Amino acid sequence: MTRTVADLAGRWLTRDQKSLSELEKRVLQSAIDRKAVSRDASDSYPGAKQFGDRVADSVARVGGSWTFILAFIAFLIVWTVANVWLLRQDAFDPFPFIFLNLVLSMVAALQAPVIMMSQNRQATRDRIDAGHDYEVNLKAEIEIMALHEKLDELRHNQIMGIRAEISAIAAQLARIETRLAGKTPAA
Repeated sequence: MTRTVADLAGRWLTRDQKSLSELEKRVLQSAIDRKAVSRDASDSYPGAKQFGDRVADSVARVGGSWTFILAFIAFLIVWTVANVWLLRQDAFDPFPFIFLNLVLSMVAALQAPVIMMSQNRQATRDRIDAGHDYEVNLKAEIEIMALHEKLDELRHNQIMGIRAEISAIAAQLARIETRLAGKTPAA
């Protein structure tokens, strides 16, 4: 049986072929060709090859970890203790810690956009992955519908076969009955 994308679109997606997206047409064609649609989605993402991308990902990975948070808390405690108790008179950053505020502001000013660049790239990867997941799920759904159709057809064929056998048995019983009716002695 020759199937076309238009046939499958109407049967399984209950839509006209013209209203299908390219992705849906590709999935239906893969069902016709009996080919897989799954692939490594990371191959389709073009970014993260440049040095800046790798640095941004590393900064985001380190800056968003408990290790960084705990190390930074330790750094703040050491800074404060060094300036308040150890160096008292010769403190390089006395109590309001203006220099520490400047350092913290510069770290935040640089770290935030770098982390956002990494998150934007991750969002792009996530969109590609979601599109691929949709494609695979749609293909799985279509294959399940095809299996249901095949099972329904097999069941129908079995029922028709059983029906034919019952008709043959009924005809045979009718012939036996007529033979027996002719051989029975009159009472």
